[in-house]
Amino acid sequence: MEFRIANKYRVGRKIGSGSFGEIYLATVIPTGQQVAAKLEKVHTSHPQLLYESRLYRLFQGETGIPQFHWYGLEGSHNIMVMELLGQSLEDLLQSRRGRLPLKTVLLLADQMVTRIEFIHSKNFLHRDIKPDNFLLGLNSKSSTVYVIDFGLAKKYRDSKTNQHIPYREGKSMTGTARYASLNTSLGIEQARRDDIEGLVNVFLYLLKGSLPWQGLPGNTKAEKYRNIMEKKLQTTVEALCAGLPHEFVVLLNYARGLKFEDRPDYSYIKRMLREIYARMGYEQNLEIQASLIQRTRNENEEETKAKRS
Repeated sequence: MEFRIANKYRVGRKIGSGSFGEIYLATVIPTGQQVAAKLEKVHTSHPQLLYESRLYRLFQGETGIPQFHWYGLEGSHNIMVMELLGQSLEDLLQSRRGRLPLKTVLLLADQMVTRIEFIHSKNFLHRDIKPDNFLLGLNSKSSTVYVIDFGLAKKYRDSKTNQHIPYREGKSMTGTARYASLNTSLGIEQARRDDIEGLVNVFLYLLKGSLPWQGLPGNTKAEKYRNIMEKKLQTTVEALCAGLPHEFVVLLNYARGLKFEDRPDYSYIKRMLREIYARMGYEQNLEIQASLIQRTRNENEEETKAKRS
């Protein structure tokens, strides 16, 4: 017996999972349009989907935010239906043998900074910056980078008074330790600066294929997090960015130098990325070169077909 949502969506195969739920391909019954349905068990210990659905509603209308369709209870699950997207940047990375070209990363990075700037403008932090949470669109939107998964997002200031949340220490890890900022690993309350440092860590990962603290052993999660934190402390910014344009050293130092309540200079960050782009002799207008992302995907598909044949 097929599973239907609100008697409007027909649920198909599982296509992924988020921080607090599983994602399925679904079809709008009247039109045949394909969408994504995120399911969360009603009796889960830490329900997040209602909260996440409210943020999707809040963020609607902005480029790079998936279209929200429906939220409600169906059987034993809370369900959110949203726009179906393409592959994640992690998927793209793996299809390119574990590294992306500098030009592609610069194109992606420019959009990623813009997405996080928008979320911050709505008074929220993302708090789980990682390649899996940035996806490419489909069809006519295949060159647009989307940001997803707001289950760990947190309001960092009051929307009426602009009062910032207080500085705290001794916090447990929230997010993905591999890409988390040094301050997050040290147990310091997250702020806008930490999303930015997380972005730079993702850029480095996409360019190099790994980060020095990946795969560290640990008998417990706490021990593993401690080992990651110690490795981050031991690794200099210069060593982390070795072999890459110097601007990445500048950007990481900039992110780590921000104070707790500072507003990042998003324009400065994008300008640094564009300076690399221009110096490398790429096309002058970075913003109109997003078609390269699609060409990269097409190359992946052609390589896959060639291997199969």
